[in-house]
Amino acid sequence: MLLLLAATGLTGCGAGAPGSAAPGPGLTDPSAAFLSTYVDPDGRVVRRDQAGDTVSEGQAYAMLVAVGSGDGDTFRKVWGWTREHLLRPDGTLSWQWADGSVVDASSAADADLDAARALVLAGRTFGDLDLLADGLKLGQAVLDVETVPTSAGRVLTAGSWATGEPWAFNPSYASPAAYAVLGDASGDSRWAELAAGSRAVNARLLEQVDLPPDWAQVHADGHVDPMPGAAGHGGQGVRYGYDATRFPLRYAESCTPEDRSLAARLVPALEQSPGSAAERDLGGRPLTSDRSVVGLEGEAAALAAAGDVAGARDRMAQAVTLQQQTPTYYGGAWAALGPAFLTSTVLGGCAPLPAA
Repeated sequence: MLLLLAATGLTGCGAGAPGSAAPGPGLTDPSAAFLSTYVDPDGRVVRRDQAGDTVSEGQAYAMLVAVGSGDGDTFRKVWGWTREHLLRPDGTLSWQWADGSVVDASSAADADLDAARALVLAGRTFGDLDLLADGLKLGQAVLDVETVPTSAGRVLTAGSWATGEPWAFNPSYASPAAYAVLGDASGDSRWAELAAGSRAVNARLLEQVDLPPDWAQVHADGHVDPMPGAAGHGGQGVRYGYDATRFPLRYAESCTPEDRSLAARLVPALEQSPGSAAERDLGGRPLTSDRSVVGLEGEAAALAAAGDVAGARDRMAQAVTLQQQTPTYYGGAWAALGPAFLTSTVLGGCAPLPAA
């Protein structure tokens, strides 16, 4: 541990549906707007447009936004609340909290992965060895609890509850940039295995369909099937929706060309029908007339990965406008994270777009 901490160069320590919530007066910066609107003073991130509950995903998003904007005070408050209320005995985070207690103790692997990434980045950014150590511990828990080896390589399962083969798998949970950040900090070779396995499994998905599904399942032999929901439970069928639209964002920020090519592969299906529908079938046909911020940011990411700078910037501008017109918790998070992923290296990725 001491060697890993020293290797970071640190010298100090301690140091969904439309809603009605709106950003604070005069807040036009997406990061400031998200933190001001959805983070309570104690560090709890509140889904104000979704019955006022809290999920580990939201805590992790706020941590990424806070470290990306250099807001150490907010970061420590959010992580402090998360650690106190959501930390499980196995080191991962409970998924959902409401009305004063955890209501679903299962973990969600994307939240755990994002939070671990944010903690390692915060340790470096704020010169805080304790945050770095917490990030390494959470990252190890992700590897131990939420990954499995398959013939295609190591993959990230949906969470602690996905214990049987075939394993529930969410293509948009995979984060090559997070794998790289955590691998560099820890020296654990399983992160590189996870990057390769995630790439292989998602490439196999895109050999079957034009767009990745919200949910899938992975077999021990590496075969992967699109599914209508988590563990096959979903009332709306197989689709590219509010989960899957994060996939191109995760892969476009990767520093590996093979990963970026997966994001770019989505462009033909996304561009075959105008309107930036929030949900599509896996061939790209719109299933709704609704639009979403994360859907627009996802289109921006795919276009950026394909080298269409003007198209990417157009979708990002539309995303900001949509969030201002119809503010939501989820939209607010991705209005902030999209530009951080696509135009900046502050979160440890390789931006496919030049800074504005």
